[in-house]
Amino acid sequence: MSDSSIYDNGTYLEKNPGWHEEDSTWKASQISKIITGNKIAPSTLCEVGCGAGEILNCLSSEFANIAFSGYEISPQAFEICRTKEKNNLKFHLKDISDHSDQTFDVVMAIDVFEHVEDYFGFLRKLRTRGIYKIFHIPLDLSVQSVLRGSPILNVRESVGHIQYFTKETALATLKDTGYEIVDYFYTGSSLELSNHSLKSHLMKLPRGLFFKLNRDLAVRILGGFSLMVLAK
Repeated sequence: MSDSSIYDNGTYLEKNPGWHEEDSTWKASQISKIITGNKIAPSTLCEVGCGAGEILNCLSSEFANIAFSGYEISPQAFEICRTKEKNNLKFHLKDISDHSDQTFDVVMAIDVFEHVEDYFGFLRKLRTRGIYKIFHIPLDLSVQSVLRGSPILNVRESVGHIQYFTKETALATLKDTGYEIVDYFYTGSSLELSNHSLKSHLMKLPRGLFFKLNRDLAVRILGGFSLMVLAK
């Protein structure tokens, strides 16, 4: 991770008290969309870096026939997610690499590898853990974020992003580490969620209009989007 101590010494929790639980229902709906849209019927699903566990909690209620597992390295986050365990949902306070032979039908890393210093190594190891892999990748690089500078520094300071991507570099990174891209689509938290800054709210209308006209160009110029990817 960027500095693993910030995830296990309480620093990250201090900066993000809810551990992003407020976005979890929305993220779970995007994951459900890519699973059902590609007609995947897994019996096991794992999330690496599951945080507070609320994404898995939401999915486990929707897909009762799937056995869900969450892996988290932060003791603070684990104390939150462990209270959500149920018959088809279990959590583990460890790095998945500690389970050397554990594999799943689907492995997810939702807003994770932008935090990882050796993200190429992380992705290569993760590729062997599942048949399908689902990634949600913030697209922090855009024309406006580079021109202003502060948006990139803000996500670095507030949520620990140390890698920054466009759609093209995110997909190229996955291909370079051995993944086959099956499907992907943009997700627009800046358009669909209300828990954003005033500046983000002011940008909602131009982003929405531009996105309807030309999705790739809107994302590249104005930013405010992430990429949901299904890979093998």
